[in-house]
Amino acid sequence: MSVLIVIPARYASTRYPGKPLVGLTGASGETRTLIERSWRAANGVKGVDRVVVATDDDRIRDAAEAFGAEVVMTSSECQNGTERCAEAHAALGGGYDIVVNLQGDAPLTPSWFVEDLVDGLRSDPAAEVATPVLRCDGRALNGFLDDRKAGRVGGTTAVFGAARHALYFSKEVIPYTSDLYADDAETPVFHHVGVYAYRPDALSAYPGWDSGPLEQLEGLEQLRFLERGRAILCVEVAARGRQFWELNNPEDVPRIEAMMAEMGME
Repeated sequence: MSVLIVIPARYASTRYPGKPLVGLTGASGETRTLIERSWRAANGVKGVDRVVVATDDDRIRDAAEAFGAEVVMTSSECQNGTERCAEAHAALGGGYDIVVNLQGDAPLTPSWFVEDLVDGLRSDPAAEVATPVLRCDGRALNGFLDDRKAGRVGGTTAVFGAARHALYFSKEVIPYTSDLYADDAETPVFHHVGVYAYRPDALSAYPGWDSGPLEQLEGLEQLRFLERGRAILCVEVAARGRQFWELNNPEDVPRIEAMMAEMGME
């Protein structure tokens, strides 16, 4: 099955304008933009036929082409990354069996997250979309709770049923637990990793659906699939000692750089 990775990137982020071009300094002291680090992560995934950056901004296009990325220009009317992926796939002529949305704010995404995601979608014919979830240890969960107390959106959590099909995603920490966890303790909370694999029919249908109330309230694009009764497979992935964090706010830059330094990521 042919696989296309699309990295959607827009300049006019509500929470962090210009985010794709923010510099992140690695363990070696070298600074690369967020979009370049995301592109490098995508190119480290095995079994992928093509990687493109999808944007509506000339500044992002110029920066991406400068480090060697293939760029597809998309409309400024795209409401989110899924719509941008759908437009990019159509612009490329379609034909891919699986389209992966590797959002450009997750430069720490390990290659095996995406590989496991594609394998999961291949093995579950009932699922139209797949997305990875990572069981939080106490350190990650406490980071989420600290962010919420401070009024920041630190990440998204997911709950799913016995077939591992998603029940809900939220920017609040769900499910609720009153327990306290040590940094290295396993918790019942799953961090939703912002990567998606779509079957092309579901992806092409998505832009034609109206945004529902849950998507609007949470600001989470994947809820449009759930509100339409479409099955999203939650694929549990293993950290293998890697830390993971998304860049949502300016405060996340030093946090991610500290993680990169600790893991020795250049």
